[in-house]
Amino acid sequence: MSARDVAAATIAAAGPDLLALSQFIHAHPELGYEEHESAQAVARAAEAAGFAVERGSAGRPTAFRARAGTGHLHVAVCAEYDALPDVGHACGHNIIAAASLGAALGLAAVADDLDLTIDLLGTPSEEGGGGKIDLIEAGYFEGVHLAVMVHPWPEDRLDATCLAVDHLEVVYEGRDAHASAAPWEGVNALDALTIAQVAIGLLRQQLRPGDQVHGYVLEAGSAPNVIPSRAVAQFMCRATTVERLEELRQRVDACWRAGALATGASLHVRALGHRFTNMRADQDLLAHYRAAAESLGRSFARDDAGDPPPTLSTDMANVSLVVPTIHPLLGIETHGAVNHQPAFAAACVGPDAERAILDGALALATTVIAVALDTPLRHRLEERS
Repeated sequence: MSARDVAAATIAAAGPDLLALSQFIHAHPELGYEEHESAQAVARAAEAAGFAVERGSAGRPTAFRARAGTGHLHVAVCAEYDALPDVGHACGHNIIAAASLGAALGLAAVADDLDLTIDLLGTPSEEGGGGKIDLIEAGYFEGVHLAVMVHPWPEDRLDATCLAVDHLEVVYEGRDAHASAAPWEGVNALDALTIAQVAIGLLRQQLRPGDQVHGYVLEAGSAPNVIPSRAVAQFMCRATTVERLEELRQRVDACWRAGALATGASLHVRALGHRFTNMRADQDLLAHYRAAAESLGRSFARDDAGDPPPTLSTDMANVSLVVPTIHPLLGIETHGAVNHQPAFAAACVGPDAERAILDGALALATTVIAVALDTPLRHRLEERS
């Protein structure tokens, strides 16, 4: 049997367990850095398959590394499993976790023949915190030659425009007062936030293409007859590069300061997790992924037509700046829903989602096998260490 056949047989044999894992994670949505049940479920499955598992990687209780093989070509397969507030697994991380585990199992079965080391990395809090960046900073990608994963999407796409992003909490502190008897005694924190939002809204007319600012209000007073003394919002600022993000932040920060200046409220801005960078997908790895996915009947017609790639942000982008990386989008039938909608969460279980898990696992495993057998590409990757 060829290495691909061995990997395919291994993934097929594990198929029922992979689908059950996806269903379990989907039914138990957990927010970033709180994915205790989900992380444990993936780590236990890898351990049962013979991987050596380290839990609590990078000081994060819901991160782990599961390793198989001792070969020279070192591959990281990244698993995500955090959910979103309110809408659960509306980004399909249950599919990612199961597909990544399946790919790692398939690759472990051929690791000795292809001289591979396989790390299945459990990476928490992709939806904001940045677990992969924790692992980068702790050295878990040192010596890794390539990193791979797939991400569910309403259609198959090879790549996306991955925007650099800051996640931020903005807090205005004022002074409460009776809104009728003595409003002049108050300092209105909600007014400060409103001024900032209006300023950002006007700024949008002059943003560069690709720049984005969006947010929502968490706290803005408690009664209409009390001047709000505290207003809290969360924002995301995105741009096509880290350098452009720095420029955008200067302009948006000025909008926030304008609210404080106009009202006399104090302003506190706090980063929520790590900054995500822009992505540099490795085109040689993507070419092998494309061949692997097309062999399973998947199509990249929109890429071939030159349609604009979708925009998103992910901490896998940070990985791409230190290790050759791919993050292709894996199509599932969503009946018109898009990521982060409740209907997308509903689409992440069922027959089409199950097909995506098995296709994603085999496409990733086949990609790595092809890379291992591509002597010039393997040499380029191994030269990095």
